Amino acid sequence: MTGTVAHIRRHPIKSHGREALDHVTLTAGQTMPWDRTWAVAHEGARLDGLEWVPCANFSRGAKAPQLMAISAKLDEATETITLTHPDRPDLTLHPEKDANALLDWVAPLMPQDRAQSARVIRVAGRGMTDTDFPSVSINTLASHRAVEAQIGHDLALDRWRGNIWLDGFEPWEEFNWVGKTLRIGDAQLEIRERITRCLATTANPATGKRDADTLAALDHWGHRDFGVYGVVTKSGQITCGDAVTVSA
Repeated sequence: MTGTVAHIRRHPIKSHGREALDHVTLTAGQTMPWDRTWAVAHEGARLDGLEWVPCANFSRGAKAPQLMAISAKLDEATETITLTHPDRPDLTLHPEKDANALLDWVAPLMPQDRAQSARVIRVAGRGMTDTDFPSVSINTLASHRAVEAQIGHDLALDRWRGNIWLDGFEPWEEFNWVGKTLRIGDAQLEIRERITRCLATTANPATGKRDADTLAALDHWGHRDFGVYGVVTKSGQITCGDAVTVSA
């Protein structure tokens, strides 16, 4: 079956905002450019800032749902990001050079009974994905619509924090792609594994409030997975509207 690219998203600061793109160039063996380039470590984190570490070391939507309502716009030339949130003033900064300003801005969004945000890290050469390999997350609109139907109302796509959204496939068809190759535009990706979801998806990305039990909805199908992780095996540009094919 052939589908199309419906949406492309990147998240310059892990768990702190998303940005829509019309196109992106993927590089073999790397994460999406500027996706999770920075991450905000909390005060209980165990890391040296030099290598990948699990998501439990970072401030994230699973523990701080208000973070889910952040939007971001990156200026690649200056590496500055403009952050917006319904309850905070807009802020433009460089995540490393202006780390204290970022921590001050996000402090009111953090639950007081959780470890507080403490520092910003950037690991050379890769984004801080939830996988210990450089991954690109891929979701389908069909599976999203299935969850909407189970819950009984519309859901924003950005609950799932995906990189590439595909249209034209059947619900949950993407789970059959593990071990196969996805061809999108000029690029190719090997699908590695399913994505197991957390409480972050229960928060509304417009408000930052938990208002939909997405995990219980997924339980209806006997799992809590949504989307798949891929590894870029062939560099190339992908654009919204590009054809998508799957092969063994």
